[in-house]
Amino acid sequence: MQTIPDLQNNISFDDFKTEVLADYKIAVESRECSLLGRREVLTGKAKFGIFGDGKEVPQLAMAKAFKKGDWRSGYYRDQTFMMAIGEFTKEHFFAGLYADTDIKNEPMSAGRQMGGHFVTHSLDDNGNWKDLTKQYNSSADISPTAAQMPRLLGLAQASKIFRHVDGINKSKFSINGDEVAWGTIGNASTSEGLFFETINAAGVLQVPMVISIWDDEYGISVHAKHQTTKENISEILKGFQRDKDQKGYEILRVKGWDYANLVATYQEAGAIAREEHVPVIIHVTEVTQPQGHSTSGSHERYKTPERLAWEKEHDCNLKMREWIIESGIATEETLVEIERNAKREVREAKKNTWNTFLKPITKEQHELVSILKSIETKSANGVFIAKLKNSLEAIDEPTRKDILSHGRKALRYILNETFEEKTKLQQWINQIFENVQPKFSSHIFSETEHANSRIKEVKPTYSDDAELVDGRIILRDNFDAIFNNIPEALVFGEDSGNIGDVNQGLEGLQEKYGELRIADAGIREATIIGQGIGMSLRGLRPIAEIQYLDYFLYALQIISDDLATTHYRTVGKQKSPLIIRTRGHRLEGIWHSGSPMGGILHLVRGVNVLVPRNMTKAAGFYNTLMQGDDPAIVVECLNGYRLKEKMPNNLGALKTPIGVVETIKEGNDITVVSYGSTLRIVEQVAKELIAVGIDIEIIDVQSLLPFDLNQDIVKSVEKTNRLIIIDEDVPGGASAYILNEVLNNQNAYEYLDSAPKTLSAKAHRPAYGNDGDYFSKPSAEDIFEAIYNLMHESNPTKHPKLR
Repeated sequence: MQTIPDLQNNISFDDFKTEVLADYKIAVESRECSLLGRREVLTGKAKFGIFGDGKEVPQLAMAKAFKKGDWRSGYYRDQTFMMAIGEFTKEHFFAGLYADTDIKNEPMSAGRQMGGHFVTHSLDDNGNWKDLTKQYNSSADISPTAAQMPRLLGLAQASKIFRHVDGINKSKFSINGDEVAWGTIGNASTSEGLFFETINAAGVLQVPMVISIWDDEYGISVHAKHQTTKENISEILKGFQRDKDQKGYEILRVKGWDYANLVATYQEAGAIAREEHVPVIIHVTEVTQPQGHSTSGSHERYKTPERLAWEKEHDCNLKMREWIIESGIATEETLVEIERNAKREVREAKKNTWNTFLKPITKEQHELVSILKSIETKSANGVFIAKLKNSLEAIDEPTRKDILSHGRKALRYILNETFEEKTKLQQWINQIFENVQPKFSSHIFSETEHANSRIKEVKPTYSDDAELVDGRIILRDNFDAIFNNIPEALVFGEDSGNIGDVNQGLEGLQEKYGELRIADAGIREATIIGQGIGMSLRGLRPIAEIQYLDYFLYALQIISDDLATTHYRTVGKQKSPLIIRTRGHRLEGIWHSGSPMGGILHLVRGVNVLVPRNMTKAAGFYNTLMQGDDPAIVVECLNGYRLKEKMPNNLGALKTPIGVVETIKEGNDITVVSYGSTLRIVEQVAKELIAVGIDIEIIDVQSLLPFDLNQDIVKSVEKTNRLIIIDEDVPGGASAYILNEVLNNQNAYEYLDSAPKTLSAKAHRPAYGNDGDYFSKPSAEDIFEAIYNLMHESNPTKHPKLR
């Protein structure tokens, strides 16, 4: 084993020893946290544990190459790395294990994610950007395997944009694009498609990205021979190795227990990525996992005695310890003292963190016990109240569930009684919910003044001689204004660059603004979204284009698990205001139907879903979103690009409000709610219904998430007393979502004289061709008859049966 090379600017040997021993102390502390963490789960203080034991030494090496301004996109084994860069403490470890909801105690997610998910705070308490160049940065982790990879691509690409795009605001975000994005992944997770999609995309884009693959030969219980061709990920990736003639990756290999070579390897990788903007893969082999995959099982069940013995011998902490003694850096006695102190400090941290976590909960327990005592003497059911009180008092380490469950059950026993203590109990329970519920439910969307829903409307204005133009022209010219006024704005996707998108909404803009800002991307939806997530985390304003709404299914996991939860799982400490541009509605055929809306709505809570009926409305949405904090999906109407619209004279400034419906025709007989292309059919049918004496009120939803924040639909129902929702999604999809909002959140049932109706497409995907559309999705005749039949039910004399 070689001696570590001099990588620290010719520091003295004493300083070098001090640094190595400080590293060793972190490794010991991290390992002890893992060991005690498992015990806390097994004793019931924590629900689940997944730890970083076995990866301590390579992560120390990675931390040495990681600089302020850099970004990490990793997975749930990286606790030692986070400790080494000073962003994660022993107390944080245990607070995460106990799911402490106080973000001061548990800054990783305030208990919203299980331990092992790491983040740094990019935003201050007011939601404003901190100076990211002066801090170490970690994007918020997620559990789904390999799902950290697409975001990593965007974090790295941001450096390329900052380095090469003129006029861009780098303040707080970049120093000449020198920042490296560091990714980590387990060897088994490299079997996921997201890994390979990201590897390919980063090789094409040539971005400063270093990927560490921690290889311990297993994926839970499954050996590498079942995971990876040749049982060697770097071997099968060697075709990506760059050479003097072709761009690609630098691929490095190093053993996970070799501290000296690990440090040298990571220094080399960081320099290549930082200076040359070349992606690097580090395959870290011979890594161990001393406690197995997680607290859910034991690795003794699936590893052979020989493998277990090998892992014990090649434990990275043990190997580092041996090297320190062999190299004369420290004696056995010195290391024993370091180990003893480190273990004591971890035990103390555990004890103190548990007491801190439990203190406010036991306070609430004592408050409720006191209330129940007073109720016990007043209630006719005092014996039952006493039983609840004694049960609660006997819990040594209560949860809030324990406490509230007892309090709410007590209310049942005094249901028909009236006295002051009952009122006090009711108020106490309500106050607990008021105080505690936000700890679990806040920050789905931004809560700052820059929340998308708080951006004020600016209506389109028109000259007296406003020209009628194709809708795509309005989009194109509005995008031109955005890119001209906002240097941080960029767009990328399939066919977005050279040809200006398939519908020419970006026509000519690549030539004007360059290939970095108006860019083509490969057919790889998941990493297109990943590019947008990563770049938006770094202060850029990306628009990721997914060619058709149906192609969302390729990227839905990333949108749902990562983008939609970023603000929530960081309790407002990171934001990813990505705009996803796509198109759908009424296109014919199974694979381009443009209407899997219900599935999207229920999987992307945390992302705005916007459905403009024309391109002026769409342009206004893009302008609004460019000013806001929240991510959004804009679904343009596929059959609207060639429809004529009046050209506004305030493109770039007009703004469509988010979460606001629009009444586009007033009427008295029935409220008709729809959106997108189907709404245009409703408008056509409204004229035909007038001929049979039916006057409908038409409401354009415009924004599905958030939905009708002003509750205007129920005001319409109060007037008409009837409601029908018309949508081109499958039954139970978006129409059912809208109905739930109107009935259960707006209480429209109070005003209905007839049962509310939904009219949707058939349960199958649309068949191809005009007839396929006619027999699959609501036609003008379907809409006419559905509305007519509702009026027939209410007044069969005036509206006799149609068929």
